Amino acid sequence: MRRAVSMLFQAALYVAFAAGLGWFASNPSYRYADPAMASVKVSLSHAADRVEPCVQLTPEQIAKLAMNMKQTEACERERLPLHIEIDIDGDTLFSLQAEPTGLWSDGPSSVYERFDVAPGAHRVTARLRDTARTDGWDYERSDNVFLEAGRYFTVTFKAETGGFNFR
Repeated sequence: MRRAVSMLFQAALYVAFAAGLGWFASNPSYRYADPAMASVKVSLSHAADRVEPCVQLTPEQIAKLAMNMKQTEACERERLPLHIEIDIDGDTLFSLQAEPTGLWSDGPSSVYERFDVAPGAHRVTARLRDTARTDGWDYERSDNVFLEAGRYFTVTFKAETGGFNFR
């Protein structure tokens, strides 16, 4: 008899736990974005130029290197930060200096941001500087786009394909 009561109590606890888990799976409700607004996502990972330019090694310097270390140039590891700006209709939506990753600041800089924007026709401009220049931009793209409510508009970047991509 005592075992039956214990098993019923255990079953009741399991049912209560499952009901609580089911409730928390759907409540409180979570919205990823405002359905009345369009979302602009900026997502990129890019390695900027090195802080110091690479130095060409002389044949004598190359000869002194171990067989598995032979290379024609020596490069410092540290990279410059990326400077990024996103404008919508001439107003700056986003401006950031993204520092390089890595223990020696030798990795790519990564950016992931999301913004809500009023739906409709807009002029989107994206700019990126990945060199040591102090003014101007190395990559820039402007385009007239139509942003739909409840939809995502992404700004990505790949230097190999010419720069910014709008989708």
